[in-house]
Amino acid sequence: MKITKIECFVLLVPDYRADACSSAQDNLVVKIHTDDGLVGIGETDTNPWVAKAMIEAPGTHIMGLGLKEMLLGADPSDVEGLWERMYKGSAMTGRRGLGICAMGALDMALWDLKGKAENKPCWQLLGGALNTITPYASLLPDGNTLDEYTRVLVHRAVEAKRLGFKAAKLEICIKGPYSHNSLQIPDDREIARIVRACRQAVGPEMTLMVDVAYCWQDWKEALRAMEMFADDDIYFIETPLPSDDYEGYAKLVKASPMRVAAGEWLNSRFEFLELMDRVALDVVQPDVGRVGGLTEARRVAMHARDRGIVVVPHCWKSAIGIAASAHLAAIAPTCSYIEFLPHGLSDSRLRRELVPDELPVVDGVIPLPTKPGLGITVSDEALKAFTVA
Repeated sequence: MKITKIECFVLLVPDYRADACSSAQDNLVVKIHTDDGLVGIGETDTNPWVAKAMIEAPGTHIMGLGLKEMLLGADPSDVEGLWERMYKGSAMTGRRGLGICAMGALDMALWDLKGKAENKPCWQLLGGALNTITPYASLLPDGNTLDEYTRVLVHRAVEAKRLGFKAAKLEICIKGPYSHNSLQIPDDREIARIVRACRQAVGPEMTLMVDVAYCWQDWKEALRAMEMFADDDIYFIETPLPSDDYEGYAKLVKASPMRVAAGEWLNSRFEFLELMDRVALDVVQPDVGRVGGLTEARRVAMHARDRGIVVVPHCWKSAIGIAASAHLAAIAPTCSYIEFLPHGLSDSRLRRELVPDELPVVDGVIPLPTKPGLGITVSDEALKAFTVA
């Protein structure tokens, strides 16, 4: 079996908002074709136009080869070997950042392809299931005022519980550099008020997480705010500080009344090793597409296991990435949840329409996938409708 063609699709919803804190509005989907007629599917969460260029651009010397040209004609069954080929061959232009994101989409597609070729789900190929796959509903409300934002978020939390989710994450992105829909609410008591309203609405039995999208500028400010809702039984607080403030994270973790989670933007196990060893974080959040695919995400999960750190994969794209997260969760020893953007509670048509047969949630868990590969398909109609490049 040989790779014969690689296609990259830049997808974008026509009604996207540039001031939204949501990357579910666009996507980079890849298809890897073989001479046997099989097709592997992958995606990544980064600028899709640049990722497409990173994959398709040719190289001119051995330190900066093109990703696509390194894969064409290769046997796709040696997924880890191809990961190393891409990593070393693109070292001058890759290694971190967007280069790893582009590799992540390709690696995800290669595992999907390998599963289809061997008629096995990816989790079996990755080492066998150790865990139940438990999704949490990730809830980002639409709203242009604080009252509207709060009302919609409370409604979606209640709806997530009705849909059978055992856990939900409240995206309270109302201040800081990545506030949603241009909201800027400086008073942290409003964050605490929203948390309290959601907790009261869903009751004590539902697990709640909170994502504040890097909104606090130093660890003392973050701690003061977090203490306002420490009694609301929050499983973790996500990305409370700027991404590179490792010193601040280390101090916050020691003082925090709740678990601290981070890592959604990190690329490669090397960045995660630095985060885990410098910060002693409670929860790491590898995004399968961004971190370098299932090959690298599995390595991150094993390093987390060795350090006693919980793994909760990040995913804010389509059911392609959610499926990859589910297969990772099945084999990751310390994985407690995966992020799951319910299509019925998402404002993105792309999230709702791209994958018609996403992995089901049954009684609050995702049953181990039995279909080969990632276990999902992409709608050709949606792919055509949303492709812009």
